[in-house]
Amino acid sequence: MQRRLIDYFIISLKGIAMGAADVVPGVSGGTIAFISGIYEELIESIDSLNFGFFKVWKSSGFKKAWFIINGNFLIALLFGIALSILSLAKVIKWLLANEPILLWSFFFGLVIASVLYIGKQIKTWNISVVVTILIATCLSYLITIAEPYASPESNIYLFFCGFIAIIAMILPGVSGAFILLILGAYQTAINTVDELIQSLVTTNFELFKAAFLKFLMLAIGAVIGLKTFSKVLKWMFKNYKNLTLAVLTGFMVGSLNKIWPWKKVLSTRINSHGEKVPFLEESISPFAFEGKHQLTLAIGLMVIGFLTILILEKLGSKTND
Repeated sequence: MQRRLIDYFIISLKGIAMGAADVVPGVSGGTIAFISGIYEELIESIDSLNFGFFKVWKSSGFKKAWFIINGNFLIALLFGIALSILSLAKVIKWLLANEPILLWSFFFGLVIASVLYIGKQIKTWNISVVVTILIATCLSYLITIAEPYASPESNIYLFFCGFIAIIAMILPGVSGAFILLILGAYQTAINTVDELIQSLVTTNFELFKAAFLKFLMLAIGAVIGLKTFSKVLKWMFKNYKNLTLAVLTGFMVGSLNKIWPWKKVLSTRINSHGEKVPFLEESISPFAFEGKHQLTLAIGLMVIGFLTILILEKLGSKTND
């Protein structure tokens, strides 16, 4: 496909939108790709990334190999995604520390709307779909209340989280940030990106080394997960679309407990900076919350989050039409 420079600029803008979506739990980069009309090209380009690239490079030259993997498209898109994630990480980190109730309220509204968005795509409702949703809901809820088996700052655990979270690049409706949230590694991932930027700006080598290692583990997990999941998920959607959507719907319903804005801390842990942070929490009524519950603002932000997904859905419908 012949493209002009302006075309790659537009692809980068779409990447920026995808990156912004993937930083926010409840909004999927895959959804943005679907809405903006590049979803199928993205999946095909991911599928073309394999060791065959080096064989073509050796036999026919780099230019031919680069063309086969749609390299210009991928670079333009990845540049936009990276720029967006790096820009937003600091903002999200500040909000997590200073306005957690309002931030989680917005995310809560996003996820509720995402549940409806995915559920509406289930074409045939029967007993197997209902049972699948109930089982997935229960499993997801149990994950949200379970004690983490590893610290979210553990390198091996970050590799695992990157491996699982990359599902958002493939499935419209599933957010990578949301998966990280369920696994308890969302704040660690946001902090890692922010610390990576800080270390480069301040030339702090020790901070860079620690942040880069965490970032590398997430990235390696994501790359391996991307190649592992892409073919499996395409096969599942092709052969068991309804049940796959049912699993996703139940998974998101059960996870609402994780992003409920009002929490009571049950136990704490010491993070890598020597700070005391929550380890286990339980959801409570806003009226039982110690401190300002900010209920009116919280409800307003839930509504805004909900409407955000509805607007994206409408845009997607127009694109498909």
